[in-house]
Amino acid sequence: MEILIGLLIPFLGTATGAAMVFMLREKISDLTNRAMLGFASGVMVAASFWSLLLPAFEQAGDDIADNWPVMAGFVAGICFLLLLDTVIPHQHIDEKSPEGPKSRLPRSIKMILAVALHNIPEGMAVGVVLAGVMSGDAGLSVSGALALSIGMAIQNIPEGAIISFPLRKEGKSRGTAFTWGAMSGLVEPVAAILTMLFLSENVSSMPLLLAFAAGAMLYVVVEELIPSSQAGKHSNIGTIGFATGFLLMMTLDTILN
Repeated sequence: MEILIGLLIPFLGTATGAAMVFMLREKISDLTNRAMLGFASGVMVAASFWSLLLPAFEQAGDDIADNWPVMAGFVAGICFLLLLDTVIPHQHIDEKSPEGPKSRLPRSIKMILAVALHNIPEGMAVGVVLAGVMSGDAGLSVSGALALSIGMAIQNIPEGAIISFPLRKEGKSRGTAFTWGAMSGLVEPVAAILTMLFLSENVSSMPLLLAFAAGAMLYVVVEELIPSSQAGKHSNIGTIGFATGFLLMMTLDTILN
C-alpha cells in the first residue's frame, strides 16, 4: 500500500494543478507562473541531491574507483534528456518561449509532450527510490521515498495548470482541459513502474540509476525551468520560488529520511 501511495502521489499533484482550471477564470498570471516554475526548480534540485545523488554515493562505496557508476549514470541522464529534448516536438513550459523541434503538431499537443518529457526523469526518480525501499538493502526508507513523492507532487502542480489553461484558452471545455492536464501526469507512474521492474532483476544497478535520474532532472531544471522562471520583469520572484522549493524539499527529505 505504501508503494502504491508513493506511485500515485505525484500524479495527484498534476491532477491538482489541472483542476485549477475549474477555480480560476483566467490564465495564471506571469508572476505566479514564474514563482511556481522557480519553486519546481528548487524542489527538483534538492531532490536530485538528497534523494538521489547522496544515496547513490553511499551505496557505491567509499573508494573513488567504486563511484564510477554514479558519475557515468549522471552523465547518461543528462545525455538521455538532451536526446529526447532534441527529437521530440514540444512547446517549452514557458508559453512565450521559442518552440522545440519543428513539427505540424498543434501547440496544445506540444505542451502535453513537454510535460510528459519532464515527467520521465521524475517518474524514474520515484521508481528507483521505491525499488530501493522494496529491496531492503539499499539504505532507503519508506518515509524518505514518500518525501520524494510529495516533493514531486508539489512541483507537478504548475505543470498540470500549464496544460489545462492553454487548452481552455483554445476553446476546450473545462472538463476536457482538466482531463488532458491530469492525464499528462500518467507518464510519471508508468516511468516509475518500468524503473522498478528493471531494478527488480538488476539491484546492483541502483547507484547508476539514482544518478541517471538526478542528471535527467537537473537537465530539465537548467535547460527549461530556471530560464522560464527568470523571463520578463521581476525575475526575483522566480529566485524566491526556487529558494522556497529547495528549502521545503530539503526539509522533507532530511526530516522524513
